[in-house]
Amino acid sequence: MSELQDNYTLEFEKPVKDLEDQIRELENKGQIDLSKEIKALQKKVNVLIKDIYENLSPWEKVQLSRHPNRPHSLDYIKAIAPDFHEVAGDRHFANDPAVIAGFAHIGKQKVAIVGIQKGRKTKEKVLRNFGMPRPEGYRKALRVMQMASRFGVPIISLVDTPGAYPGIGAEERGQSSAIAENLAEMFDIKSPILSIVIGEGGSGGALGIAIADKVLMMEYSVYSVISPESCASILWADPKKAEVAANSLQIGPSKALELGVVDGIIVEPTGGAHKDTSKTFEFVAKAIESEIKSLLKLDPNELMEKRFDKFRQMGNQTIFSE
Repeated sequence: MSELQDNYTLEFEKPVKDLEDQIRELENKGQIDLSKEIKALQKKVNVLIKDIYENLSPWEKVQLSRHPNRPHSLDYIKAIAPDFHEVAGDRHFANDPAVIAGFAHIGKQKVAIVGIQKGRKTKEKVLRNFGMPRPEGYRKALRVMQMASRFGVPIISLVDTPGAYPGIGAEERGQSSAIAENLAEMFDIKSPILSIVIGEGGSGGALGIAIADKVLMMEYSVYSVISPESCASILWADPKKAEVAANSLQIGPSKALELGVVDGIIVEPTGGAHKDTSKTFEFVAKAIESEIKSLLKLDPNELMEKRFDKFRQMGNQTIFSE
């Protein structure tokens, strides 16, 4: 994560940054003992962070899920699966850099990993198409997952996308059918599948790699059928009303867990995953090891049956009552 934007601050983070700047100024005055003042300010920072992050609005959570310093798929892979070997290409058209796919070990367990990569600086964002996969990305992901299925290797998918790429070329090459094929084929994968929404989980673009036995969300991630901007554009012809849309969509992990869309929430360090990446990687690695260990105990046929039932039951909750 060498390209972090140190000065990037969200609006609701500014009060915390101001106090942290004051602490740094005091620390730089080495000739005077200001330890008491620094300690008092740090206490204020801790209280303020707790108060802010326990009361974030849905729109603020969307902003946090998109924070440029937030760990991306490759950051997680490098931290928890250092022997990762990437597989490229879909054997039909090209390689899609927005989708990372390959094999590695997490601890002693061999796994297949599929992740969507956004990129940070402009050059990488363009290379990764801002984390919006094209059809060849979904086909590459399916190729790796089917290979893992043949050898009984568990699959980890890391979701972080505003949605699949809607460009003309992607549509001409079968974007919708590529996603649909993934949705259908992933139900027949015989290996355990664990999906983690690490940032944005946008529409079918996310679901194309998230038909899983267990779906987890990071504490400050979002998962929705549509992005707030697109929703606002459709409803009010004004993407600037994204905040209103976000507050109505209820796209945070708590609601997703309540509706049975996801199975668990991975807690993040106070202030978000980018505030303490070491702890974040540790939390995610533990969750992966625990879930995969549990899923490997199931017979492949039972695993596939439970996976189908899990998604079949979604939406059965009573929404209206007399």
